[in-house]
Amino acid sequence: MAKSYSLAFVTIFLLTLGSCQSLEQISIDYLQPADLSFPPQLRKVAIVNNTSNTPDNKLITTTEKIKEGTPLVSRATAYANGDPKIATESLAEEIAHQSYFEEVVICDSALRANDKLARESTLSQEEVRQLASSLGVDFIIALENLQLKATKSVRFLNEFNCFQGAVDVKVYPTVKVYLPERSRPMTTLHPNDSIFWEEFGGTAVEAATRMIRDKQMLEEAAVFAGTVPVKYLVPMWKKGTRYLYTGGSVPMRDAAIYVRENSWDDAYELWNQAFEGTKNQKKKMRAALNIAVYYEMKDSLAKAEEWAEKAQQLAKKIDKKNITDSVQASIDDVPNYYLTSLYLAELKERNAQLPKLKLQMSRFNDDF
Repeated sequence: MAKSYSLAFVTIFLLTLGSCQSLEQISIDYLQPADLSFPPQLRKVAIVNNTSNTPDNKLITTTEKIKEGTPLVSRATAYANGDPKIATESLAEEIAHQSYFEEVVICDSALRANDKLARESTLSQEEVRQLASSLGVDFIIALENLQLKATKSVRFLNEFNCFQGAVDVKVYPTVKVYLPERSRPMTTLHPNDSIFWEEFGGTAVEAATRMIRDKQMLEEAAVFAGTVPVKYLVPMWKKGTRYLYTGGSVPMRDAAIYVRENSWDDAYELWNQAFEGTKNQKKKMRAALNIAVYYEMKDSLAKAEEWAEKAQQLAKKIDKKNITDSVQASIDDVPNYYLTSLYLAELKERNAQLPKLKLQMSRFNDDF
């Protein structure tokens, strides 16, 4: 079975190798493009609740039989219709928060309020035209359905000598995008994601009684469900973590001080000196990786990728002595290569997304 590692995991592993690694963590915020691209003339959008009115929102629970001798004390799975009014409001608020459209209007009253049974019902072109006209918008984003699957469990955590009560809810919203000039929806989204709560206690009963109440869980899950489709609809800011080498030489240590003072150009000069002024491959690799982060912070992704590739090639030479052709390399053998490769992969993904992001953001600035 193949193993995969996150950039954070590899960094923690490197930090355990000794203080000589001297890695420092920084945060970076960057825009990720949405899956969908809307033409610039679509500036005003209405978020509507196109679900049936379903007053019966009780959890339908099934309890599992637990095998003896396992840490698991109890587990039950429950299903429910999510609250579409809450989810629609959350969807509208999150889209408005991204400031991508000129105006976001909400219509959270169920359009299918007279339905006897919950159902998905595609809006007709005439309904879309009437809605868009009455709400004064260019197009419609509709919540069509919301299903929840909640798993409650209590288990004994031997390493902490206590019990954990956990609730894991998977949300399944269905969203459709309607344009007045189209007879059918522009697209239908079926995203899903999970939200998790946990509590602890000295006994199984104590842990179970501390768990989130069903009413609160259903409300918070519906709010969360409304946020899930947003990344498919509009560009969103993502918070990433980057790592800088801060030791090994005086220039590297001084550069770290400049970074803390947000003087990135001064830090770059010292990293460049460190890279050019040594033949030691490990020192060159660390400086190259830092320079890659510098260019990413400056939004020069092509240059960042170029320097990350230099760091990766140096890391490959550094770690090569730890492996043989007959033995498959693991993170223990090639930690530097893993770190540089994971970062390079993230940069390549960002570079690949850049044309789409520029297209999506062109509605604001042609020079983006």
